[in-house]
Formats: sequence, structure tokens, C-alpha cells
Amino acid sequence: MVSPIWSPSAARISESNMTAFAQYIAEDGHNVSSYQSLHDFSIRLPQLFWKYVWNYASFIEHKPYQNVLEQPSKMPNAKWFTGSRFNFAENLLKFRHDHTALIAYDERGKQQSISYAQLYLKVAKLSQHLKEIGIQPGDKIAAFSPNIPEAIIAMLACTSLGAVWSSCSPDFGTQGVLDRFGQIQPKILITTDGYFYNGKKQNNLEKLSSILSHIPSIQHVILVPYSDKNITLNQTQKQLKTSANISLWDACLDNEALDIEFSHQSFDHPLYILYSSGTTGSPKCIVHSAGGTLIQHYKELVFHTDVKQSDTVFYYTTCGWMMWNWMVSTLMTGATLVIYDGSPFFPEPNVLWNMAETENISIFGTSAKYISALEKAKYSPNEKHSLKALKTLLSTGSPLSDESFEYIYNNIKQDICVSSIAGGTDIVSCFTLGNPNLPVYKGEIQCLGLGMAVNVYDDAGQPVKNNIRGELVCEKSFPSMPIGFYNDTSNKKYLASYFERFDNVWAHGDFAEKVAHNDNGKTYTSLIIHGRSDAILNPGGVRIGTAEIYRQVEKIEEVLESIAVGQTLIHDPTDIRVILFVRLREHVTLSSELENRIKNTIRQNTTPRHVPAIIVQVSDIPRTLSGKIVEIAVRETIHGRPVKNKDALLNPEALDLFKNLSQLEQ
Repeated sequence: MVSPIWSPSAARISESNMTAFAQYIAEDGHNVSSYQSLHDFSIRLPQLFWKYVWNYASFIEHKPYQNVLEQPSKMPNAKWFTGSRFNFAENLLKFRHDHTALIAYDERGKQQSISYAQLYLKVAKLSQHLKEIGIQPGDKIAAFSPNIPEAIIAMLACTSLGAVWSSCSPDFGTQGVLDRFGQIQPKILITTDGYFYNGKKQNNLEKLSSILSHIPSIQHVILVPYSDKNITLNQTQKQLKTSANISLWDACLDNEALDIEFSHQSFDHPLYILYSSGTTGSPKCIVHSAGGTLIQHYKELVFHTDVKQSDTVFYYTTCGWMMWNWMVSTLMTGATLVIYDGSPFFPEPNVLWNMAETENISIFGTSAKYISALEKAKYSPNEKHSLKALKTLLSTGSPLSDESFEYIYNNIKQDICVSSIAGGTDIVSCFTLGNPNLPVYKGEIQCLGLGMAVNVYDDAGQPVKNNIRGELVCEKSFPSMPIGFYNDTSNKKYLASYFERFDNVWAHGDFAEKVAHNDNGKTYTSLIIHGRSDAILNPGGVRIGTAEIYRQVEKIEEVLESIAVGQTLIHDPTDIRVILFVRLREHVTLSSELENRIKNTIRQNTTPRHVPAIIVQVSDIPRTLSGKIVEIAVRETIHGRPVKNKDALLNPEALDLFKNLSQLEQ
């Protein structure tokens, strides 16, 4: 029997928000004494469960809801909390005291510290400015910005008026920005003169000129002097050469506003437009609702992450990743939010851990890629830092390997809840999450999210048993389902993306398996994700998740990262062989000995089917702007097929390394 790598103490369980919420429900006579019984309750009685969440959260409402859920049997058409009127930003700004709301770092160190009272005032002033220049509910405001407090202030001001927010990080290429903002035609663009990354100052203004010339809907540009604090309005106007009105940030806040006149909208009023990665075509513009985002983020942050007002929360992200939107919702809890912009390894691997120690960060969020990179760099935060406050480490973006779990407990902290979480931009939230009340098992996501009817199906659309791999699905509607895709007539693209494979069931595109556990006599279900379904390898008809291979390759000291794809066999176009590409440490070459060691490690820990037919050394691996490796783009490249929308990639030039490889010709 597999043993957990960590278990919560009795005190931690008794003091958790999850326990308090279960007790709140139990007061009405419901049996929710274990997590599984609480999850079962949330699926069996969704109207009652989400009513409890809404009431427990004490959201600020202008008008109460009439019905929690209408049309529950129709997943894409379900209506949540009908009749309610409220404002998203108002609920994130309900604390107006002197407790610290935001602490901002970048590669130069600590830049700002803002209290909740100061945050409210800044939002009030920008909201007033936006109102004066004619912003109405439903208007789109876009940000091309680094992860700085001004981006958060702008989002709150935007949504306080019922306008719709959308953002990209400044490392996006010009075409990548146009592919996104060009579709939604925003009225306002909020940006900076530049940003910092890896010790270098990057200028935004040339890129901005091109963006503005191609998006005529932009009437106003609000520019934050960031990389050059002394840049003037005249200098900006000369460099941008646009007919749009340009204002500097401070001028927009130069008014007498002390309060905010919030625009109260319906639960399904649009809040955010997020984008799919766009590696297989133009990015999908996914529209998310104010109510769905608010209640889902509350559930995930307060119950699953156990965020309390006394916590200091950090998540390493950019404004171009949905984790930015998720992270900002921390403000509704009254906790302190720490943000960072720049390389997490500049000038040294200690940069985020210096910050964590200084600010007493209690919840540290990052990507599985970052944890793997720390391990490869042989950096041990627990040897150099006091991390007494740290209680939870969150990881997402890709599956967290067994070795990464071990690294965290050996090299970061032993008494810590490691919560690998998974969901995505599609739902601006998670299907599977952490849990402060449950043990942690290597390679697994602790639990299925409350209110999320997650299951695993076979190709015929039938649920599979535990420990059988299949398609991750959600069988019932949930509040944070998208409103739809922007400009998607009759929801054709939206329905095709999630509901084409299984009738009235959300197919998420992950290859997963459920695992049953027994915690002190109480059973519950965890989950393992083996990779994206569209990147599944199928040699000899056996389905293999790429993450299964990556978990083994990461054990090899010389390998920094890898990517596995299937190459179609010439003599049998219905079959493939597995090709593994590896990026090795500096001055290391792929010898026969190393190649055999990689293959043997994979064979000994998986099956012969997992062993790559060919291993090829490459100097770089292409990835999206949010850091995810792109198996499909590599697969298309090795087959000589064009890769659509390379501007969605951080390093599109890396695809050239996979063209016309002699090793793959035989």
C-alpha cells in the first residue's frame, strides 16, 4: 500500500476553512463528516451546495438572487443565481483598512507596498477617469502589461464600471497581441513604456506603435512609466505616433474621487476575456462571467487553498496566464498578495526565496516547470532560507512529477501541503485541487474540486474504474463555465470545443485516471493527469500520456527537459513510433551510454511501449508564452506540416531544430 508523503496535523484540520465550511453545512442536518461525503453532497445537490457557498462568503449584493440554478440538465445552457445584481470589483475591495493588500517585486527588488485603503482610493480615482472618458458596461479594456500593481488597479477600475477586462504580458510578439486584442476590439489600452527580464530593460513603445496602427478601436492609451520613470507625455506621443488619446498613469489618477460608484450587473455579466494558447490556430477568445469567477475563486482560495486574512499569498505568473486572474481574487479574502515580475532565476535561483523569507509568504504558487528547474539547478531553499511561515505550495501548468514532490519535501520544507492543481483558461479555475484536510501522495492531485462532477471516460463515453486511464470530463454544469467565445455565432465553436465528443458532458482534453484512497477509514478520490489528450502517444494501439515518459526522464541528471511526440510509420500510417527529444546540461552530449540509461529508466518504471524508438538531442524546446511545452507543434514540424500561429510561442525559432532531421528519416 502506498503511503502519503505528507499528512496534515489534527490542529491544521480543525482550524481549516474547509472544516469550518463543512460544519456550517452540517448545522442544517447534512452528513458531510468526510471530504468525500462533502464532495458527494456538492454533486448530488448542486443548488443547495452553491447556495451554501454564496451565503457563507457573504458577498456584497445590490439585489439578491431568485434561483440558484435554472436548466440544470442542460450543461451549456444552465443559468446560475438568476436575478442577482452585484459587482465583482466591489467584492474584491470590501476591505478598506490599513492592512497590506499588495506587495510588488521585480528584478530590481521591492518596488511598492499598498494597503487596502490605498488600493481602494487608487481604484476610485482611475474608475472616475474611465467614467469621464465614456466607459460603459460591456466596453472592453485591454492591458499589455507586466505583472505590476497598476495592472491590478486598472482591472478593478475597469470591472467596477461593468467593463470587460483582457490582458497580455509584454513578452507576446506583435502578431500574438493582434491575434488576441484584434478580435475583441478594445476601447482602451493600458500599458507600460517597457519592462525588465533577465537583467535587461525591454522597450515596449515600438511594438505598441504597430499594435495601435492595427487596432483602430483603441481610442485611449494609458501609459505607466515603468522602465523609464521619467518618460514624458511628449516623448510618448512622438514615439507612438497614433491618433488615440495618450495619458500618463498619474494624470489619470489626478482627481478628487474618494469613493466608487459600482455598476451592479447580473451573475452572467462578462468580466474577463481570456485566450487559448493559439498553437493550433487563432486563439479562442473565452468570455468568463463575473459571478462564476467570483464564487468559483472564493471556493478554491478559501476552502481548497485555505487562504485566511492572516496569510501572505504569492503566485509566480504573468498577466497573460489565467493564474493572474486567479491570484488577484485573493484580495476578496483580505490576505496580503505578493506579486513579482521578471525572471524567477535572475540574478540567481534564490530570488523568489529571498522574497518569500522577507515577506513571510505562507502560500507559494508556481509552475511544475519552475520546481523542476530548481531541482536541476541543485538549489535547496531550506538550506539558505527561513521559511517558517510557509504552509502550502501550489503547482500547476503541467503535471508535477514524483521526483518534484520528493524535491519539495527534501529541499524546501517537510511540513507543507503540496497542492498540484489542474483546470485551465477554459474555466478560469480548476477541476482538481489541493485540500488542507487530506494527505499528499506523490504524483497525485489531492482531490476533485467541490461542486465539480469530475469523471474519467473511455472512448465510448462510459465511466472507467479507478486506476484506468481515459478522458477527463465534467458531467454537470458549474458556475465558472464560460459564457461562450467572443463573436462565436450560435456558440458553434464553443460547443465543438467541449461538448462535441460526449453529449452534454464537458470534455476537457486531459488524459487522466482516478485513484481511491483511504484516510483513517474514510475513502476519497484523487487524480493523476498523464498529459493532454491531443498529445497522447499511441504506439501499437496502446495509449500513453506524455507525462508518464517525462516523469522518468526527469530522473536523469544530465537531462534538463524533454518532449515526446509520435512519428507516423511509413509502412503503417495507422501506427506511430515514439520520438524523444532531450535538452541536456551544458557541455553534455547524448552518448550511447546516456541514451541507453534513459531508455532503461523508462522501461524499468513503465512498460516497453513507453520506450522511445529514437532519442535526439536538441538545444531548445518550444513552449507557449505561459511556459508549456508544445508537443503538437513539434509533431507537425517533424512531419513537415506547417505550424499555425507561431506568435503564440515564446521561442518559435526553436521549431527549426526539429526540421529535416536525418535521425528520423529511416
